[in-house]
Amino acid sequence: MSADPQPLFSKVTLIGAGLIGSSLAHAIRRAGLAAHVAVHDARDEVLAEVKAIGFADSVHSDIEAAVTDADLVVFATPLGSFGGLAERVAPHLKRGAILSDTGSVKGCVIRDVGPFVPEGVHFIPAHPVAGTEQSGPGAGFAELFDGRWCILTPVAGTDAGALSTLTQFWHRCGCEVEIMEARHHDLVLAITSHVPHLIAYNIVGTADDLQTVTQGEVIKYSAGGFRDFTRIAASDPTMWRDVFLNNRDAVLEMLGRFMEDLNVLQRAIRWGDGDALFNLFTRTRAIRRSIVSAGQEVAEANFGRNRKTPS
Repeated sequence: MSADPQPLFSKVTLIGAGLIGSSLAHAIRRAGLAAHVAVHDARDEVLAEVKAIGFADSVHSDIEAAVTDADLVVFATPLGSFGGLAERVAPHLKRGAILSDTGSVKGCVIRDVGPFVPEGVHFIPAHPVAGTEQSGPGAGFAELFDGRWCILTPVAGTDAGALSTLTQFWHRCGCEVEIMEARHHDLVLAITSHVPHLIAYNIVGTADDLQTVTQGEVIKYSAGGFRDFTRIAASDPTMWRDVFLNNRDAVLEMLGRFMEDLNVLQRAIRWGDGDALFNLFTRTRAIRRSIVSAGQEVAEANFGRNRKTPS
């Protein structure tokens, strides 16, 4: 992405310096989106790492000081912390500021943050659909958002100018932007992200519990599909705990559908219904190819694992 000569904001404050927060800081600096990037984190060791890497203009253990005079404040912490953060920062947000986030469930963000938003502050929930299994300030890189979607779920009465500004912000970070109703977002993400993570956590846990398969054998023969499940299951446990607790209804609805389809597949295997298996695998192969065609994955052999990835 090429940097615009004019910053979009004078000051952006990022609350949280994990993978998403640190990547966002890198993307902001790459595109010249802010004259000043401030970072707050509750952990001193994280702030020390942020200082050492140098992607923030200022780091703050005091959240009130971090958000003072900020034009854009972004929560990039686990969902369960949002309500408490909103209550703390609300009195210190300047009029005209945009308050947003990066959480992957939007209904709970509106529920937990909305009541604390002061008059004159523009609250626009957002979800950049991007990530890796890595975490911490050192895991961030500007290219994380390139070619990915950022979904905005504005509440009723959202200021059109503020929405346009945040849309431009995410475009310049590298994202395509979609506007979506919060409940619909949560249902879509339940099947595209949340349930797959739940399945990954479960199958890795099942393999670990099996007494007939030693841990050494699981690791030794993990070059098959199990290896890909372990990558997803390595994701941040606090973040994913909060996702499932806060998107309970949509996840349970999609999990029910998944279990019904799994029962159909189980019967096909039991009764030797090769046609049913072949038809399903053909249909799902086409879906995989459409994901690659949409630019949301690579078609390289070995899933592109041999490529040099950003540090």
